[in-house]
Amino acid sequence: MSTLFKHPIWAMAFRPFYSLAALYGALSILLWGFGYQGTPELSGFYWHAHEMIWGYAGLVVIAFLLTAVATWTGQPPTRGGALAGLTAFWLAARIAAFIPGWGAVASGIAGTVFFWYGAICMAIPVYRSRNKRNYIAVFAIFVLGGTHVAFHRHLNPLDGMALLNGLVAGLIMVAAFIGLIGTRIISFFTSKRLNIPQVPSPQWLALSALVLPMIAAMLTAHQFLLPLAALFTFAAGIINLIQVCRWWNNAVLKEPMLWILFAGYFFTALGLTAIGLSHFKLQLLNLGVHLIGVGGIGVLTLGMMARTALGHTGHPIYPAPKPIPLAFWLMIAATLIRILATFVSGTAYTHGIRCSAALFAASLLLYAWRYIPWLIKPRADGKAG
Repeated sequence: MSTLFKHPIWAMAFRPFYSLAALYGALSILLWGFGYQGTPELSGFYWHAHEMIWGYAGLVVIAFLLTAVATWTGQPPTRGGALAGLTAFWLAARIAAFIPGWGAVASGIAGTVFFWYGAICMAIPVYRSRNKRNYIAVFAIFVLGGTHVAFHRHLNPLDGMALLNGLVAGLIMVAAFIGLIGTRIISFFTSKRLNIPQVPSPQWLALSALVLPMIAAMLTAHQFLLPLAALFTFAAGIINLIQVCRWWNNAVLKEPMLWILFAGYFFTALGLTAIGLSHFKLQLLNLGVHLIGVGGIGVLTLGMMARTALGHTGHPIYPAPKPIPLAFWLMIAATLIRILATFVSGTAYTHGIRCSAALFAASLLLYAWRYIPWLIKPRADGKAG
C-alpha cells in the first residue's frame, strides 16, 4: 500500500467522509440560503435539494455503513486506495455540479458510481461473512443510487413533476436509512449509557423502518402506484413514531449524545407521515420535506457523526465534548425555523431560509472545528481504525 494511503484519514470511511460532510454541508447550505442560482442544467433549487440528499446525507449514510459493517461482520473495513477512490467519485460529483453544460451529466454519473461502488464495498465483507442480516442494507444502497439515476434522467429534457418525484424518492430513501440506523443504534446506545435493559424490536418492526420507505421510494422514483407509495410512507412514519415512544426514557434528556438521536428520528417520523398525507393534501409536502431534510438529515446525521466518531477515534463518549451540545441546539433551532418558514411567504420566508441556513452551517462548522483534528490523526488509544 502506498505511504499516502497509510495516513490515518484512509483507515476507515468515517474519517474522510465525516470531515467532508461537515465542511461541504456547511458550504452548500450557505450557498443555497444566500442566493446561489445553480447552472442552466441544474438550477439553484434542484442543486440544493440534490446536494442535501445525495451529496451530504448520502455521504454520511455510506460513511456510517462502511464503518459499522466491519464491526457487524468482523471483516477488514474499506480503507486505503479503495476508500480514496470512493472519495474521489464523491468529490468529482460535487465539483461537476457547479460546471455549466456537461457538468450535470458528469455529476450524475460520478454520484451514481459513488453509491454503487459503496454498495460493493459493503457487499464484500457481508458476503464473505455470510452476514445475511445485512444483505438488505447492501440492496438499499443500490436503491439509493437508483433514485439518483431517476432524478438525473429527467434533467434533460427537464420534467418538473418527474424531478420533484425523484427528489422526494431520494429523500424518502434517506429516511429509510435513518430508520435502519436508528433502529440498530438508538435503543442500544440508550441501554448502554443509562444501564437499563435494551428495548427489543420484533424483526418485522425493525425491517419495516427500512423496507416500507424503500418500496415507497422505488414507486415514487418511477411514478408508479403513487397512492400505494403514500400509504407505505405514512405507515413508516407511524411505525417510527411508535418506536420513539417504545425506546424513550426520561433520563435521555440529561444526555445530549442520546436526545439528539431521538430528536432526529422523531423529526424524520413526522416528515414521513406528512409526505404520506401530502398525496391527499399537497400543502403538506413542503412541511414533510423539511421535517426530514433539516430535522432528520441535519439533526440525526450530526448526532450520529458526533457519537460514532468518538468511539472510533478512541475518545470518551460521555460527557459530550464542548461545544458539541451547542452545535446540537443550533441544528434544532435551524429545524424549527425552517419548519416555521413553510407557513409564511415573502420577506419573512426569505429571512427564515437564511437564518435556518446560517444556523445549520454554524452547527456543522462547530463539529468540523472540534472533530476534524481527531479524524485526521491516529486513534487516541493506539488501536487500529
